Amino acid sequence: MKKIISCLLLACSVAASAQVQRFSGKTALEEIAADKFLAAGNMADYDRLTRTPLTPAPKGYEPYYLSHYGRHGARYLLEESDYAQPVQTLQRARMAGKLTPLGEKVLTKLDSMQKTTRDRLGDLTAVGQRQHHGIAKRMAQNFPEIFKTPNLPIHSISTTSIRAIISMMAECEELQAANPSARIYNDASKADMHYMNHSTSPRSGAAGGGGGMPSRNLMRAMQRQSAISDSVKHPERLMQTLFNDQHWVYLNVTTGSLMSKIADIALNMQSHDGDTMLLDLFTPEELHSLWISNNLYWYLMYSNAPQTDGKQPWNQKYLLQNIIETADTVTQKQVSLRFGHDTVVLPLLCMLDIDGSAVQVDDLNKLDESFRTYYLIPTGCNVQFVFYRPKKGKTGDVLVKVLFNECESHLPIETATWPYYKWSDVRAYYLAKLNK
Repeated sequence: MKKIISCLLLACSVAASAQVQRFSGKTALEEIAADKFLAAGNMADYDRLTRTPLTPAPKGYEPYYLSHYGRHGARYLLEESDYAQPVQTLQRARMAGKLTPLGEKVLTKLDSMQKTTRDRLGDLTAVGQRQHHGIAKRMAQNFPEIFKTPNLPIHSISTTSIRAIISMMAECEELQAANPSARIYNDASKADMHYMNHSTSPRSGAAGGGGGMPSRNLMRAMQRQSAISDSVKHPERLMQTLFNDQHWVYLNVTTGSLMSKIADIALNMQSHDGDTMLLDLFTPEELHSLWISNNLYWYLMYSNAPQTDGKQPWNQKYLLQNIIETADTVTQKQVSLRFGHDTVVLPLLCMLDIDGSAVQVDDLNKLDESFRTYYLIPTGCNVQFVFYRPKKGKTGDVLVKVLFNECESHLPIETATWPYYKWSDVRAYYLAKLNK
């Protein structure tokens, strides 16, 4: 049975400098010990997060527009080597007579997984489709004033990735079932990739620029990430359980890589409703050490890290512009859905500084105290902007609230009516940021 973890506890502050991410009160190691699957980081199952009840609409207001960007759901691993390399290593050991009985069982399991996943690399799994059906179902339940509207226009767009397209299809199927009269427009085109999946590869010069070598600061940061990863990873115990000759292992096996590859497959079993046979090979401490490396990678590559001059989030400036500009055109009840990737969601979170996501950490050894990928970008992660206007005959400002992974969230903007903000304030704040 899946162990449920709590959602981010939101900071009660309005200034960006005062916002801090709040977790369950436990350390990352304690959380991973309670639920080993969390060590998957960005591959953790979205449905391991809990959702809290939403605040009712302000008196005299109704929701009329929902704007969204979400990551595709749970998937297979991306590269053939992710499955093949550990199988090849253990097969060589078997031929040399170097596997323990447990090593033989692990090889059998890994070989079966490799055959099962052939020609499915990167594909959305049934778990991924289920995640998106659930997200869409809750959208319709949470905001019936929007989703029950006759002939509701739903403009749904995806990146050209198959897993993102099928994620979009799953949500739209659910929304069509909730409102058969909804007019759903689907699209996935290179024409929209400049804002839907803008390159997040850091280059020399402006963030999101063209070709070139990685910036010097990024290279230094990644060297630091590699050093920390090597210092915390300890594959010795695992190797002793798999192999009966440690001298042979020393000469023939890249132990850290083998440990990581087996752990990736084990942790990804949650994307298939799979068993924990491989996961049971690892101690919580070992999984925590592997997660530290993953967590650090995402922080340096896609977040507001001072080590990379806080430039990485700016790759999603075009997406933020699209969200603002599209909202400005809405005059009737409608929905805008966008489906893409974690490499977009995380920079967008930092651009918006939702719940203090733009945190800057100088001491990378303490990163897990304020930045945890399994909270931020699990499979299916999403941001929803829900707009409210005065009911007919009423007057007042247009309001907006932001749901991050379906939890009401804080923006770095003053408001006396949290979780609701004046759209004029939100719009002005982010346009000023974009125009700097």
